[in-house]
Amino acid sequence: MKELRIRVLAGVFVVAGVLSWAVARLWNSVGTLPSVPLAAPVVLALIAVILLATALSIRARLKAQRERVPGAKGVDPMMAARAVVFGQASALVAALVAGLYGGTGVFLLEYLDIPARRDQAIYAGASVAAGIAVIAAALFMERVCRLPEDEDDDNPGAASAA
Repeated sequence: MKELRIRVLAGVFVVAGVLSWAVARLWNSVGTLPSVPLAAPVVLALIAVILLATALSIRARLKAQRERVPGAKGVDPMMAARAVVFGQASALVAALVAGLYGGTGVFLLEYLDIPARRDQAIYAGASVAAGIAVIAAALFMERVCRLPEDEDDDNPGAASAA
């Protein structure tokens, strides 16, 4: 499984942000811009908490297994793989959503004197922060579930020489 690249996440965030800003300008010139829901940062924060709790649980179980603690519950490899896939998917979606709300938030900065638009800008900013938290938790999950590197992978000729 390939590691998640921060460059890819940043690219998704920037492209989504620029497109969202342009669409928000166009939409506002034609009609009323849709509002940023209060649930957006809440749901993203909840996903970040779930990812972080899962990563901490797996890390503790791996540590107990490594130290051979009696009665330690091991980590099922398929469960760890599913957790990593969930983290990677969550990070990609969070980068996209954070970019969308970030672009909308940047557009709304022009209208901070209007109370309703100011609230929308705050919700958009909170959504971006929660999206970054999801990405951080997903990267932590990926790091926790990483397999130790084989020594033979670094030196392919060493196995044939032995």
